[in-house]
Amino acid sequence: MTHAFHPLHGQRLEALVVLNRWGSDRVAFLGPDGFTRSLPVEWTDVVPADPVVTLAAGRALFRLTDLLALRAAVPGADTHPTSGADGGCPSC
Repeated sequence: MTHAFHPLHGQRLEALVVLNRWGSDRVAFLGPDGFTRSLPVEWTDVVPADPVVTLAAGRALFRLTDLLALRAAVPGADTHPTSGADGGCPSC
């Protein structure tokens, strides 16, 4: 378990199967209580880390492709407010 805030953080659990449930990949495992549980694969080391996240080493909050997709999805995001006689932005 690699998720820092999960109660089982740091414990080694045996993955039973990787499933796609509720639109995301999940790892099924046998919990300490003997019941089968599942959690997102991102919370484990079952799948390799995203190379962008690894290379960024905490320096970047967003990937360029994600920001460009957001810009395309938000109406009017490609316009910049201008004012004044010279057309300059007062906050720039």
